[in-house]
Amino acid sequence: MTATRVAIAAALAAAIASPAFVVHAQGNMEKCYGVAKAGKNDCQTDHSSCAGTSKTDAQKDAWVSVPKGACDKIVGGSLTSSKG
Repeated sequence: MTATRVAIAAALAAAIASPAFVVHAQGNMEKCYGVAKAGKNDCQTDHSSCAGTSKTDAQKDAWVSVPKGACDKIVGGSLTSSKG
């Protein structure tokens, strides 16, 4: 095997393994509402259907994923959504 093939094989192996790591890591994460900057939310809100579409900073129904326990330490953070 050439060095190029080894590098390609390593990159493919890393790409295949990454989703398994992400799924495992999500078990240690929670949604934190009300702290995302405009356009930086992780997923759907009551007012939009996609990530990155929140219209204002600290939009109450927009969330970001944070490590469990961190949301309670963030000013304005909430584990529940508020319409707004």
